[in-house]
Amino acid sequence: MTEETQFCLDIAKESMQNAVLHLERDMQKIRAGKASPQMVEGIKVDYYGTITPLNQMANVSAPDPKTIFIQPWDKNSLQPIEKAILAANLGFNPLNDGVIIRIPVPPLTEERRREYVKRAKTEAESARVEIRGIRKEANNTAKKLEKQGTPEDEIIKLETDIQNLTDEHIQKIDKIIAAKEKDIMTV
Repeated sequence: MTEETQFCLDIAKESMQNAVLHLERDMQKIRAGKASPQMVEGIKVDYYGTITPLNQMANVSAPDPKTIFIQPWDKNSLQPIEKAILAANLGFNPLNDGVIIRIPVPPLTEERRREYVKRAKTEAESARVEIRGIRKEANNTAKKLEKQGTPEDEIIKLETDIQNLTDEHIQKIDKIIAAKEKDIMTV
């Protein structure tokens, strides 16, 4: 394999791995009935006029499957954090005891579970589309390399390797979504 074709393959592989990693992070944010710090990861708090991510101003933990604890480093930020949680409309009712905020995570209804599965499948399909886009881009690069004089058998091998990479990463996505669906639907 020439240096150019190997480079093309490496770029495609790295991009596909990043797409799968992005999907895994997105899956962590989708509720599965168990409390997890990722559930409040995206919350931004208006703290003294500055919009600050929650994880930059508090320790977020889930000591048990039904509760999230938020312990701010500055006690004055309890009220703004509580407001931000309510404003995020995640279906949580935070309990502020003056020291930490406890968020009891209510059990999911069947309807809500199905909504989360649908959302997870949408995220997975977006990842698959991204993988296919990377494949298309890599194949276009292969065609350009062929026009620049790379031997045809090299190009055929490159295109086969790109397709194998694509299939491998699509399978990873399918496994991730199957595991998440099972996790969400388990009562």
